[in-house]
Amino acid sequence: MDSTRQNHVKRALREGRVAVGTMVFEFATPGIARIAAAAGAEFILYDMEHTGWSVETIRMLMATTRCTNLVPLVRVPATEYHFVARALDAGALGLMVPMVETPEQARRIVQYTQYPPAGQRGAAFGVAHDDYTGGDIVAKMRTANDETMIIALIESVQGIENVDAIAAVDGIDVLWLGHFDLTNSQGIPGQFTHPTFLAAVEKLLAAAKKHGKAAGMMAANVPDAKARLAQGFRCLAYGGDLWLYQNALREGIEGVKKQVV
Repeated sequence: MDSTRQNHVKRALREGRVAVGTMVFEFATPGIARIAAAAGAEFILYDMEHTGWSVETIRMLMATTRCTNLVPLVRVPATEYHFVARALDAGALGLMVPMVETPEQARRIVQYTQYPPAGQRGAAFGVAHDDYTGGDIVAKMRTANDETMIIALIESVQGIENVDAIAAVDGIDVLWLGHFDLTNSQGIPGQFTHPTFLAAVEKLLAAAKKHGKAAGMMAANVPDAKARLAQGFRCLAYGGDLWLYQNALREGIEGVKKQVV
């Protein structure tokens, strides 16, 4: 791997700094990464869980992201080796895994993402993830292990109950709060000011701080991001493509209609 594959987001988070990116759910286009990069995003997280996108789509998105300075991340649909390994082989520099609920599951995710002896990721070189190049295989495996970022999505009552043990797993870099699913699991759908939800947020933040991990979350807007940063979240996704587009379009159309006399 050359210097272009260094994960500057992982480095920033490990050094206690903040990383801001965005999520993509709808616009699987060759230009979306360059658009996000030009807007100043540091990472771009492509979603496979809710979009129905195949690995073929992710493969195209990884290829078109590599010409930017963005860190390409993928949310896989589940804790399954074939999702994890294929996204990494396609070129992802990190993964978000949904519904992480136990330390055993967290350790299994790390095993899937790491080459031996640290894990059990299958070996394929001279392919997309290493730019179809030759070189020292041992060095490539070591670099891949060092640069791959793992985001554990905590979004259930069980996940919150075990969040301290999950955070303690070596190889987990970010504890990401899945706020909608968490409130659903708690029986308080969408009640983000409910004391039960707020207590869960504090428990996640405390676990992240205790174990030197970053806490992550999606921010719907700038005031929301400001509040999350004040709480201690350091890895923020500023919205998702479809909502950003819809909100900007709505604001513009409403503004134009106000000019009609």
